[in-house]
Amino acid sequence: MEIKVLFFGVLAEVTGSSHKHYRNIESFRDLRLRIEDDFPEIVHYYYRIAVNNDLINDDPVLKEGDEIALLPPFAGG
Repeated sequence: MEIKVLFFGVLAEVTGSSHKHYRNIESFRDLRLRIEDDFPEIVHYYYRIAVNNDLINDDPVLKEGDEIALLPPFAGG
């Protein structure tokens, strides 16, 4: 299946992009490993994960066309 991953804040800087498409994804674990293979330095950052705009706390079951957002901590005023 194809999944779109969005990178925000410092993660966009680390990856050099605001998004990336991944094809032939079999599971959330597979996706996470592929992201870490492409951007090994990402493992040093804390971030939350949203699937289709919903924050998650566990490994979701992905579906074709899902959009995953990697959200680092935000600060501002």
